[in-house]
Amino acid sequence: MKEKDATAPRKDDLNRPAGPRRRSGPMKHPGLAVAALLAVVLCGWLLFHVFSKPKAKPPAPAGIPVSAGVAKTGDINIYLDALGTVTPVYTVTLTSRVAGELTAVLYKEGQMVKKNDLLAVIDPRPYQALLVQAQGQLARDQALLKNARLDLVRYQNAFEQHAIPEQQLATQQALVEQDAGVVELDQGNMASAQINVDYTRITSPIDGRVGLRSVDPGNIVAADGTTGLATITQLQPITVIFTISEDDLPQVTEQTSAGRTLTVAALDRAQQHKLAEGTLITLDNQINTATGTVKARATFPNKKNELFPNQFVNARLLVKTLNNVVLVPTAAIQRNSDEAFVYVVQPDSTVKSRDVKIVATDGETTAVTGVKTGEKLVTDGFDKLQSGSRIVDRQAQPAAAAATPSPAPE
Repeated sequence: MKEKDATAPRKDDLNRPAGPRRRSGPMKHPGLAVAALLAVVLCGWLLFHVFSKPKAKPPAPAGIPVSAGVAKTGDINIYLDALGTVTPVYTVTLTSRVAGELTAVLYKEGQMVKKNDLLAVIDPRPYQALLVQAQGQLARDQALLKNARLDLVRYQNAFEQHAIPEQQLATQQALVEQDAGVVELDQGNMASAQINVDYTRITSPIDGRVGLRSVDPGNIVAADGTTGLATITQLQPITVIFTISEDDLPQVTEQTSAGRTLTVAALDRAQQHKLAEGTLITLDNQINTATGTVKARATFPNKKNELFPNQFVNARLLVKTLNNVVLVPTAAIQRNSDEAFVYVVQPDSTVKSRDVKIVATDGETTAVTGVKTGEKLVTDGFDKLQSGSRIVDRQAQPAAAAATPSPAPE
């Protein structure tokens, strides 16, 4: 059996009519070719737009969050602050002027008393007995004086008739004068005895408040002893003594010399609450060279007993009021080794340092020069702040968010 030649034409090919041969490949499916071409074009268009899109600019650096306040025009008071001590106008320690037994105490501890109120009694019987003796001695000597004066009249008539010598008349005249002196002595003794009797009744010399009792009834007290029976202090009115620096003295004396009444407020230790308000009475007559200060005294009505003797308070003296000055928040004032300065907010949300001069300070408000009314100043957030720094106002952000309308629901 013969093998077929692979290169020999097949019988079917010999019988096929002659003509151009059909090409094989994609041309057999033109739709696929068009789809492929469109895919290539689309990919190229996408790549072109993706890689040709300009890069976004980096976000601007965020501003430093701060708080700000606005400078305004107004009035401010100039105060002088000092530590003061509440001092009563009068303080009296009651002591007995006579010795004896304390028989009665007629006051209660802490009681408010009036002048001449009876407070205590010393046993008066020994002194009343001395008073009776003095009265008897005076009556006896007055009778002797009366008799001597009658004899003097007789001696004068007898002398005119030359019945007695002149020496006898002179002796009687001297006797009358002697008896008159004895009567005056007796009158003094009786007055002294009467005073001792009065001293057995101890009365209040002033209006005020009685302190704690030092001696109980039944004890023997000494005359003018070192231990008092009680202490009385006047509370209404009451004064406060404080000090003023010699550098501030000229502006105070300028006001007092013009006849102005200066107001003084007494504040608590924390200077948060005003206890009472009074007026300046006077200044001391010399400056303390050791401290460079001068003492001042102010009086307070103390109607409600707001101030207590020997209490420490902060005295605030109102010297004068400045009108129509530039006022800024005290928190906006910054200080370096040389001067005070503030950070002024610029229109482009940056800040600029500016030196200022402090005129007066009253709590959270300060009067300055170097700032114009209406300028915005940084009051908080100074940690990283310097001239040229960009800032963000914390107070403006919530306001802007509240002003933005919320989107309507779909």
